Amino acid sequence: MSRIGTQPIHIPDSVTVSVEGQLITVKGPLGQLSQVIPQSIKPTCKDNQITFTRSANTPEIRSLHGLARALVNNLITGVTQGFTKELELVGTGYRVAKAGDKISLSVGYSHPIEVEPTPGVNLEIEGNNKIIIKGIDKQLVGQLAANIRAIRPPEPYKGKGIRYSGEVVRRKAGKAAKATA
Repeated sequence: MSRIGTQPIHIPDSVTVSVEGQLITVKGPLGQLSQVIPQSIKPTCKDNQITFTRSANTPEIRSLHGLARALVNNLITGVTQGFTKELELVGTGYRVAKAGDKISLSVGYSHPIEVEPTPGVNLEIEGNNKIIIKGIDKQLVGQLAANIRAIRPPEPYKGKGIRYSGEVVRRKAGKAAKATA
């Protein structure tokens, strides 16, 4: 039995949910999102709650049960609170600057790298080494954060690069520490 899939989702008062077959549309104070869920999962919406039932008990359908519930829960969270990801630039001379709606990254390459936000996602700069990514779609926010981090991922010897806020980078000792030991 799916532990996540069987839990009902409470719908806040400021959110309206419409279920049309397998398409679920959620409207809230921050915007509107929609999601198509798999055919084997049946959503029902009543009494300010959404529940999901599955058609069979095979392992594939059981895994889709929890997935469908999590996706719709992320829609509701997105239109009420939104999602944020924070990135930090660590390294000497590593900077970020706002250039219109784009951001310009100086991260050790011979040229600055410009990143354009995807529609529905906002980029904010805090100081000259912190990027805040905000949006209502969890997948878009996470994908843009991963794309920016992939420009210069943190390296294991000095820890320089672009990392998530609070991310712990495992450091290697290097050659000098091995020679003295």
